[in-house]
Amino acid sequence: MTGSSSHITILTLNVNGLNAPIKRHRLANWIKSQDPSVCCIQETHLTRRDIHRLKIKGWRKIYQANEEQKKAGVAILVSDKTDFKPSKIKRDKEGHYIMVKGSIQQEELTILNIYAPNTGAPRFIKQVLRDLQRDLDSHTIIMGDFNTPLSTLDRSTRQKVNKDIQELNSSLQQADLIDIYRTLHPKSTEYTFFSAPHRTYSKIDHVIGSKALLSKCTRTEIITNCLSDHSAIKLELRTKKLNQN
Repeated sequence: MTGSSSHITILTLNVNGLNAPIKRHRLANWIKSQDPSVCCIQETHLTRRDIHRLKIKGWRKIYQANEEQKKAGVAILVSDKTDFKPSKIKRDKEGHYIMVKGSIQQEELTILNIYAPNTGAPRFIKQVLRDLQRDLDSHTIIMGDFNTPLSTLDRSTRQKVNKDIQELNSSLQQADLIDIYRTLHPKSTEYTFFSAPHRTYSKIDHVIGSKALLSKCTRTEIITNCLSDHSAIKLELRTKKLNQN
């Protein structure tokens, strides 16, 4: 057996609603053009009865968490081109997170896709970390719309982080989790969201990962799109793919 270097790419995007057929069509085209291995989306606004509406050719493995109303809703989509074997799935009954564990390109990976509520986001995320404590191992990637900045650089106003955010950062540290985007871009002032009422830019979408995974993270970047009021974030991970001789 010989080991050859291979990459997987994971995208995250708050899609801001997918009930309109034209929006689902545009999302499908955008995902196909980006061609990631895995795509995490938030705020699908699809109810449990409507999950069948999210269909993308070449993306048969779609895992969703939804509620009864047309709000929240998250999904993890895995490309047919990606060798993926799921081993465990946990869904939030209110559609605020979904966790999928499994092997991707023969590498163990735990992906947690989060859409935090608008109010009390840091406390909500801390609770999710507590609830899933046993599942968040050294192969964990957490991404999505956290609805909160994590550092002063995440806001165009340079406003200091409050006590709730400080406590969330402490919880992430205790779980051996780090802000991958910020670690790779320590001085970046790129943002993922513009608030029209406040006329401020912020980075409230994040890519967090286990410290043990950092050496495999080759690239992360913010990608603008015309689908949503949020920008996407792309993460590239180096994997070892074993080939049989």
